Amino acid sequence: MGEYLHDHPVTPRTDAEKQSVVNRLKRIEGQVRGIQKMVEDDRYCVDILVQISAINAALKKVGFSVAERHTKHCVSDAVKSGEGNEAIEELMEVMKQFSK
Repeated sequence: MGEYLHDHPVTPRTDAEKQSVVNRLKRIEGQVRGIQKMVEDDRYCVDILVQISAINAALKKVGFSVAERHTKHCVSDAVKSGEGNEAIEELMEVMKQFSK
């Protein structure tokens, strides 16, 4: 990705921030592989559904973590530079997807 996204500057993540998100996504990836094995092993449907629910919750948690960082850094910087309305609109549009 470039330095600019949607016509406003991106605040680069620290290595620790990147590693935290990547680690969480790797755990979720492992959970998905676990569900694949459950299906292959003909496990009880309710057990599979419980695991799917857990993955959905984990993904939402990662999403909200990314959204929180975006708000504190990118949106805050956009507000300070006079481009707050655009950044807030963009954030609200994507947050609507989380409420579905």
